[in-house]
Amino acid sequence: MDSIVVTGGTPLKGKIAIAGAKNAALTLMPATLLSEEPLTLTNAPRLSDIATMTALLQSLGVEVTSMQDGKVQVLSSHAMTSTTADYEIVRKMRASNLVLGPLLARHDQAVVSLPGGCAIGARPMDIHVAALEAMGAEIELKDGYLHAKAPGGLKGAKVPLRFASVGATENVLMAATLAKGTTVITNAAREPEIVDLAKCLRSMGAQIDGEGTSTITVQGVDRLGAATHPVVTDRIELGTYMLAPVFAGGEVECLGGSLDLVGSFVEKLDAAGIDVTETPDGLKVKRRTDRATAVDVTTEVFPGFPTDLQAQMMAMLCTAEGTSVLEEKIFENRFMHAPELIRMGADIEVHGGIATVRGVERLKGAPVMATDLRASVSLILAGLAAEGETTVSRIYHLDRGYEHIEEKLGGVGAKIERVSA
Repeated sequence: MDSIVVTGGTPLKGKIAIAGAKNAALTLMPATLLSEEPLTLTNAPRLSDIATMTALLQSLGVEVTSMQDGKVQVLSSHAMTSTTADYEIVRKMRASNLVLGPLLARHDQAVVSLPGGCAIGARPMDIHVAALEAMGAEIELKDGYLHAKAPGGLKGAKVPLRFASVGATENVLMAATLAKGTTVITNAAREPEIVDLAKCLRSMGAQIDGEGTSTITVQGVDRLGAATHPVVTDRIELGTYMLAPVFAGGEVECLGGSLDLVGSFVEKLDAAGIDVTETPDGLKVKRRTDRATAVDVTTEVFPGFPTDLQAQMMAMLCTAEGTSVLEEKIFENRFMHAPELIRMGADIEVHGGIATVRGVERLKGAPVMATDLRASVSLILAGLAAEGETTVSRIYHLDRGYEHIEEKLGGVGAKIERVSA
């Protein structure tokens, strides 16, 4: 099993190209199920999660052609062979449930495994189910699978979401494009990935208004056509690499970055003493002083501070001057990186969904273990700031969301390598 070895103490300088958004691509790929004509995605990220979604779509009969070293994906659903998303694939990735809405919309039926075999109440699939039922779907849970059908097709409806769920908003938005009549989604999620999905669907012929706000209106059409769509920049990868020179020192320009993707994150960086400057090609980042300043962080739905940047921010605050309080309000049990940072000399106390971080002058390299995708990259970043060598194991999580991280960080001067066991 591979590990990442980081030797800290080297300032960074140069440019890092930010990939297309994983969470956007995983939503855009199922959109091909809505049309018989091909959907071409450019600026696609090259990640294991993309391979998993590819396998799922191919199991349904979708033709997927990868070009330009994976940066261009051509998908065609003209010869579908199945409407069943099998557990053996779905269990690997939660985003697999995004085939439910498109399959119902175009084929009036779908059988989709619950991610990881969880019960509906344990994770918010109930929001997806309630929303699609409001559009006329009949959905039953049997043996870990959602058996869904829509006799006579889905119908436009008022769909109030109990929580501004990104996945539920995406599922309903796709389903509504082919529903009969008008669908109005209220309390919709506002993330850039949803705006990107709406742009793609509109280029396929959908009639959508209001994306990026809490109310999205969709007028159903009879069919969708072919389209070519560039995947939006990955705001989480962007935020992660923006933090790299904060850990290591120096200055890095993140190519493809824009302030509208990371507004609330940049506000916290500014309060912590970090300069972020717009350039013609992206965002340039450097520390104003030797140590960052403590700042409090609360994760929220977009446009608030992203939960997917909480682990990276906690790692950065471990060496900030003063005491910071981080409150996680999106996901439970998302402080699993804290014990690993403590192994590196961090001073962190966790009580429920609140973590108190007292900054220390320097972290020390240590063997640590990644527990999830964002935790793994937070430990790599911490290694950039640590004395000596940090070895991060179980990095198979990492490859789900960051392409060639050792090449990107190594390209700006970091001492980092991937080691095979």
